[in-house]
Formats: sequence, C-alpha cells, structure tokens
Amino acid sequence: MSGKILITGGSGLVGMRLSEMLIDQGYEVAHLSRNPDKVSNYKTFKWDVKGGTIDENAITYADYIVHLAGASVAEGKWTEERKKEIIDSRVQSSNLLYRCLKESEHHVKGFISASGINAYGDSGDKLVSEESTTGNDFLAEVCRAWEDSAWQMHELGLRTAIMRLGIVLSTKGGALPQMARPVKMMAGATLGSGKQYMSWIHIDDACRLFIRAIEDPQFEGVYNAVAPHPVTNKVFMKELAEAMKRPLVLPKVPAFAINLVMGEMSDVILASLRVSANKVLQTGFTFEYNYLEEALESFYKEENNG
Repeated sequence: MSGKILITGGSGLVGMRLSEMLIDQGYEVAHLSRNPDKVSNYKTFKWDVKGGTIDENAITYADYIVHLAGASVAEGKWTEERKKEIIDSRVQSSNLLYRCLKESEHHVKGFISASGINAYGDSGDKLVSEESTTGNDFLAEVCRAWEDSAWQMHELGLRTAIMRLGIVLSTKGGALPQMARPVKMMAGATLGSGKQYMSWIHIDDACRLFIRAIEDPQFEGVYNAVAPHPVTNKVFMKELAEAMKRPLVLPKVPAFAINLVMGEMSDVILASLRVSANKVLQTGFTFEYNYLEEALESFYKEENNG
C-alpha cells in the first residue's frame, strides 16, 4: 500500500512505533507538532492547539489522519487543572482538525482516532464489548469527550474509526516499564486485590491494527484495541516476573496504599477492565500476540539472554 499519513501525537509511544511500521510498509508519514523544529525523522507541520492554528499544508498533504494526541493521564497528580488539560488536549485538537477539514479542499479519505478502554469505567469481571454502556468516572468521561470530538469527522462524510486502546505493552514507555521496575529489583507485588482485570495489547499489534483500520474500509465506528486474552493483575504480575526470571517476593500492595500515593489516579491501576476483542477478530484481523506470555517473552527474551 502507499499513501500519505498525517499523525498527531507522533512523538508518543504509539506514534513513534506506528510511524516506523508505516514507513516499512511503503507509506509516507508526516507529524503535526507544536515545535516542528525539533529534530525528527519525519516531515513535520506546525499546529498550536491552544491558539487554534494549524499549517494548512498539513491537511492538503494527508490521505489519512491518525489522531493520537492528548496529554498523558499517567503523569502528574490529577488536580482540577490537570484534569481540564487532559480533556482539552484531546477535544480541542479534534475540534481544530474538524474545523480545518471542514473549511479546506482536501483529499482525506479516513480519520482514525485513539481512545481508551477506560471508557467502560470499572466493570469488575464482566466482559465488556463495544455495545456496553460507558462508565461515569473521570477516565470514562475523558474517553467519551475524546470520541465525541473525533466522531464529528463522520459528519463531514469521512470514514471514522475509533480505537479504544487497552494497556499498550512496550519496554520503551507506558505502563510496562513502571510495572517491571520493582520486579527487576526483587520488589514486585500484586497491586490491590489482584483480582482486577487488565486488558492489554502488544504495541506492534496495536500499530498493525491502526494500519489495518487505514487500509480496510469496513473499519468504521468504535473498536476495542485489546488482545483476545485479558488477565487479572495477579496473573499479569506473575507472568511478568516469570518473563523477567525474577521471583514475586512481596505480599500485595493494598489498595489504600496505592490511593495514598496516587490519589484519584489510582483508578488507572485498580479499575477492573475485562474487554472483548471479538469485534476486531470478526474483521479478520489476526493478532501476533494473543497471549500475555508471548507478548512479554518478545520483550524480555533478549534481556535474559543478553
């Protein structure tokens, strides 16, 4: 395949890997960035979300737009100010793209946006699918606002697909290195009750899924970007320790201790999300990493041998 893909949030964890994989498959890639003068391997257009400006050449460049931009939910305490920033960074960036697409001559064929499985709120051990109701905590609110702002593109007649990402596994960032650090230091432990479900996806599968959503016109609407076999936190930590060839030594870290350190942000670790991959599987997409063991192996095999 070939075509020009414009990525927002291209310097983030998923954006970086997705850019590499797109280039490998013969696509051209450009990023939208606040500071395009930063050294980058990619063509870069300037945008200023707060100021509401965007280089109009970006929109006329693109065949497809992949929208990944948004302030990290895992950095800094969730003050009211930070919460506003987390929502605004997503919604205002979508609104800006919408306005530009609406007002300019362009040849964009599709809009693929990220969202998160946190849309479902804490759903215990109930298996949730794209048809399930959304939650009412802060992260669910973020996802809803993000998805609504992305879905506006649909009104412009653009095929719009929204990917609700699970925990993206990569050793280059995100949750995995943070969970691996204590394990490496022989201080790994189950978090909270350990019964909460974690729905994860290997970063390469996440990127392959985004590429598939670009290429395959049947992708429209909301999809769970999660591997088919979610696990509980207890199992996750056990498999992580095994993959790293380390024991899990400590008893559970109680929920109240996590709350004490992280405040409301502890929802990220303590909420249970058991999310179905069925809709994605029904499109004919195949995961390279169906089981957690294989995914973790892909990261820690070299380390153990090295």
